[in-house]
Amino acid sequence: MEGVTDKRSLKTTFHSSDIIIESPGRINLIGEHLDYNGGQVLPAAINLKVRLNFKKNGTRKCNCYSKNYDNHFEIDLDKVEVSEKEWHNYFLGVVHFIEQAHPNKIKGFDCIVESDLPIGSGISSSAALECGFAKGLDALFSIGLSDDEVITISRDAEHHFVGTKCGIMDQFAVVRGKKGKLIRLDCNDLSFEYISANIEPYSIVLLNTNVSHNLATSEYNLRRQECDDALKAIQEKYPEHDVLARVPEDIVKEFESKLASKIFNRLLYVVQENARTITASEALENENLKTFGQKMFESHEGLRNLYQVSCEELDFLVDFAQEHEGVIGSRMMGGGFGGCTINLVHKDRMDSFITEAALAYDLKFNIRLSPYTVAIGDGVKRIK
Repeated sequence: MEGVTDKRSLKTTFHSSDIIIESPGRINLIGEHLDYNGGQVLPAAINLKVRLNFKKNGTRKCNCYSKNYDNHFEIDLDKVEVSEKEWHNYFLGVVHFIEQAHPNKIKGFDCIVESDLPIGSGISSSAALECGFAKGLDALFSIGLSDDEVITISRDAEHHFVGTKCGIMDQFAVVRGKKGKLIRLDCNDLSFEYISANIEPYSIVLLNTNVSHNLATSEYNLRRQECDDALKAIQEKYPEHDVLARVPEDIVKEFESKLASKIFNRLLYVVQENARTITASEALENENLKTFGQKMFESHEGLRNLYQVSCEELDFLVDFAQEHEGVIGSRMMGGGFGGCTINLVHKDRMDSFITEAALAYDLKFNIRLSPYTVAIGDGVKRIK
């Protein structure tokens, strides 16, 4: 197949692939907004995936086609720059940073992307796309990227091309996920360990609100700035503290009268959420699921009241879950202002919970939610 230049020909002539990559979404059971604050998080890869098909085309052009968007665009390898269309930038950013690290390795190619990850749901379809794309280019052109390079190249694409100043957690979980395991990751030094996801007789249920408020990206970047401001204030008195999540709570309380209430609340949330995550992961290892679930509920309260990244739809679903027999934990997941709640639901009560939550949500907001029962799966991998 030579030099495909339009959407129709890319769809109809791409009958065989040189490389096929499957790249998963991720969940995070607890530890939200801690990855850019040097805290502990507890993510995992899941069985919902992006599939990317690659084929060399022998030109200097790269054709990318999204089945979900039914949209095609072309990358000129001699002119890789930020696009006005956000979804193009996931691809462009990865190409740019691979080229920076390994010049002239990438040649012309065609790529078709198909995803069963709901966009904007908080399960990191962006990291799945970036990491899968990087892994595919690595395999197609024998570049020799390490897992760490795939992670950092994908994060840098998000920062500098997409414009979201995310932490490292999403890309880390997508690349290093392992079936049946959660990853207890210290985002300060990237040390990690795998924890068995022993949650029987409970299942992980995601309820997608199917709303994505416009605040999501701007407020995410603002929270990061607010946390930076809090850390700078602390370092003026305690220069030895260079990681916000690790500031002792007694020091935090000293700053209640010194910081604007909004900045203090962000600081308090980060420190409390880090402690919650450590307690929750220890409870899970000790098979104390009730304590783990309670920490999830507490996490949501912090995200709602102190960090202020929730929204009415998310709060409604968490409140509903808290009153439903068989649900031991629930919270919003992801950047906030829409997306999913993550719920630990007894298998015997799963169907009734989903049915009743969907009905109540529809009555309240006149919006249909989308439920997903997810299993913990492997990270990004080449399947051809």
